[in-house]
Amino acid sequence: MTQNNTIESLRDKIAELNDELLKLLKERGHLVEELDELKRKSGRPAYDPVRESEMLERLLKQGSAPYQPTQLQRIFKSIFDASKEIQDEKRKKVLLVSRKTKAEDTHIDVNGTVIGDGTPVMMFGPCAVESYEQVDQVGKLLSEKGEKFIRGGALKPRTSPYDFQGLGEEGLKILQDVGKKYNLNTISEIVDTRQVEMAAEYLDVFQVGARNSQNFELLKEIGKTNKPVLFKRGMSTNISEYIHAAEYIAANGNNNIILCERGIRTFEKETRNTLDISAVPILKRQTHLPVIVDITHSTGRKDIMGDIAKAALAVGADGLMCEVHPNPSIALSDAAQQLDFNEFEALYKIIR
Repeated sequence: MTQNNTIESLRDKIAELNDELLKLLKERGHLVEELDELKRKSGRPAYDPVRESEMLERLLKQGSAPYQPTQLQRIFKSIFDASKEIQDEKRKKVLLVSRKTKAEDTHIDVNGTVIGDGTPVMMFGPCAVESYEQVDQVGKLLSEKGEKFIRGGALKPRTSPYDFQGLGEEGLKILQDVGKKYNLNTISEIVDTRQVEMAAEYLDVFQVGARNSQNFELLKEIGKTNKPVLFKRGMSTNISEYIHAAEYIAANGNNNIILCERGIRTFEKETRNTLDISAVPILKRQTHLPVIVDITHSTGRKDIMGDIAKAALAVGADGLMCEVHPNPSIALSDAAQQLDFNEFEALYKIIR
């Protein structure tokens, strides 16, 4: 036999061994799946580091030549890691809000106005409900434009305990009265599990603010209702954490979730927050939920809100949220970032 024939013969044998190794690895993988199923049923963890160490020790005792012990250890450690990945994938629960659970977009109907069907919705209103007259002026303006939502804070979490905290239930009643007068759906934030039942009488849409994005008890309580919820991303919450937080609402039975990107906290000081514009298409790819953008809190700057609004709609946002006040200079909260009616008109020409 020539040298070339010997080389080819050895290569063929190696190829046959590769086939046998693959067959054995597949068989091992199926056994790992079967073992993990039994572990899950008995409540045992997938990964057992003691067992892994014992298997490596047993293999090395049999000798490693022509491999070095460290090489053999590396080979089998790679196999063990792949097995762990199989177990992790099997144990990974597919989220209810995920595209894997529901491929088509979720459309949320709020008294005849649909969010997520391709027509952007606008949610305007003052930062805080301060008086009937104030909210009535905004409501009249929105009604004349044909808009269907009004937002306003009545239960306000503030950085300082000495800042205006809202009018409470009286503020919700004002919002409801104006909403009924002008045929507008009402949106306001609730901050405590004890407020859910009371606020449900006044609101068409619950809002969960950034500070409560991981208030899991509140999310569970809202999940027990069927009320649409505008769920804002936390200022220091990454996208995975945000999606899992939304799952708390869905897991308790409420699938009427509207995600809201409102900017995250970074080192940048030119804007109030940093709008994570990439979050919009990411959230729309990873979840089936509608996504809107709060152009007020994400920037805190009225001079760039028009540009931000265009950017948000360009990347596929299902709507915008923005604060409007008849006279921002005397507003009891966030005076600098609320639009007056002239500024609102200028923005409206851009977005509508």
